Amino acid sequence: MSPIQNRRPIAAATMPVSTSLPHRTASALATDPVVSALQQNAVPLSDLDDVVRMVGDAQIVGLGEASHSGHEFFTLKALLFKELVATQGFTTFVLEASWSTGLRLDAYVTDGTGDPEQIMREEFQGQYVFWNTDEYLDLIHWMRHYNVSNPDQPALHFAGNDLGYPGTDAFDRVSAYLNAHRPDLTEQINDLYRGIRPGRGAQTGDWMGQQLTKDAASRRKEADQAEHALAVLRTSGRPLGSAGHAYDCAVQNATAIAQTFTGYAFPHDEFPARMRFRDRAMADNTAWWLAHTNGKVLLASNNGHVAYTSDNPQEFPEPVGAFLRDELGARYMNIGLTFNEGSLNALPDYASHNPQEYAVPAAPSGHNEHILGQLSCLDFALDLRTAPPAARTWLDTARPTRSFGLYWSPQDPETALGRSYDVLIHLNRLQAAHLR
Repeated sequence: MSPIQNRRPIAAATMPVSTSLPHRTASALATDPVVSALQQNAVPLSDLDDVVRMVGDAQIVGLGEASHSGHEFFTLKALLFKELVATQGFTTFVLEASWSTGLRLDAYVTDGTGDPEQIMREEFQGQYVFWNTDEYLDLIHWMRHYNVSNPDQPALHFAGNDLGYPGTDAFDRVSAYLNAHRPDLTEQINDLYRGIRPGRGAQTGDWMGQQLTKDAASRRKEADQAEHALAVLRTSGRPLGSAGHAYDCAVQNATAIAQTFTGYAFPHDEFPARMRFRDRAMADNTAWWLAHTNGKVLLASNNGHVAYTSDNPQEFPEPVGAFLRDELGARYMNIGLTFNEGSLNALPDYASHNPQEYAVPAAPSGHNEHILGQLSCLDFALDLRTAPPAARTWLDTARPTRSFGLYWSPQDPETALGRSYDVLIHLNRLQAAHLR
């Protein structure tokens, strides 16, 4: 399939239109018991009231996506977050982005510090290039407007939970805590951070690429320095009074720094172990926001991260969703997002840095999306936890399911929807997100 050259205009940030398909009702529903059973449980996506009801009392909602760059996926995440803010006490939007990137964007959302367009341009590079979109910029502007307009409500926060890039903001916040509360440790920790802290103006994408080219001994040495700094801070003890919260934040920032360098320190032939460490870190960072803020959390990531089971256990042994479920139980729930056809952005191969737009035809027979596409609504939500018995075997059987991450590939991993997600939202058409 060749890249699409023409780009559609930005669609309005509204709910996908759920259109009934009577001809499908007369044929597919009458002959396929699985389609008929799923239809009993499907609710049209005309608004999000039913989805909010499915969220229930969950405190962290993992909201996935079958593509890292789909317009409707991004706008749906923004719309659901706004609804959860208004009705369910959610306050934090966590994105699969570097922890330090989240700090910069949160400073804008909460205090108006910085220019979000510049921050996104500088931070969303390399593996995060697909987040530099009009859709996410619109969400960040909305969050800032909400905080300014609702000073009596709990502040909204924007956070990153990943470990790709250790930006200077995390280091600055550790230093600020030391200068204010533990100046006796400042020199020791600064010495440990010297040489591993990215310089001012460092290019995020270049830094991540260069880190992977360093020899194993250098990467391990840098990880040892970051881990030692974290250990010194932790053993210094949590002070009493208001300084206690400042200590908690400093420890978390030092933890995020250590996560990055430890993640890169894994030998290249231990990729699965590195990915398990990464997902564990992403889960821990997400749970930290829940524990240290006054509201609930929406986690925006891809389907593979928010899921309970891995669709590629040989390389990605244990997803974020599995860790969060083990830690939080029913306080965590997840929503998978699938689609039938349309377009998306992806990198052509591992050596490319420039995303291209690709056409995706209707799902073929044998794919999960092929059956989902036969329901009488184009766009709908399914609570998989309450699916009829006639659909259970189908839902619990792994079969090809679209999953596009950074790179374009026509190969679709096998996923058992019922074992991976609590709720599924299916969209008939997807268009590529609007990269900036």
